[in-house]
Amino acid sequence: MKTCLVVDDSRIIRKIARRILEDFAFEVAEAGDGAEALARCRAHMPDVVLLDWRMPVMDGLAFLKSLRAEPGGERPKVVFCTSENEPERISEALDAGADEYVMKPFDGDILSSKLTVAGVV
Repeated sequence: MKTCLVVDDSRIIRKIARRILEDFAFEVAEAGDGAEALARCRAHMPDVVLLDWRMPVMDGLAFLKSLRAEPGGERPKVVFCTSENEPERISEALDAGADEYVMKPFDGDILSSKLTVAGVV
């Protein structure tokens, strides 16, 4: 079973994403900020990370850069899932190593298409 780490400071977004991802047969773990997510990745590297940008403690971009520097950190597909919609910000995320980008709000169809493009479903 593929694993996905959902990283978002909103408990509601994490629950919605969990429900969608479990329907896609993912085993889902959650983290409320980038620092917690990095600790989880060090313990068990997921196949996919669904990542918010704006979070306390460590934001999504800082997490992504740290993840990609970790041993095995190049392996997970990272899908930014955020309300950031400026082209410069999207480019910044992709340049930092994100594989795909999803705008909030999202639904199962949108997430499925982005995970397909990223090569994980």
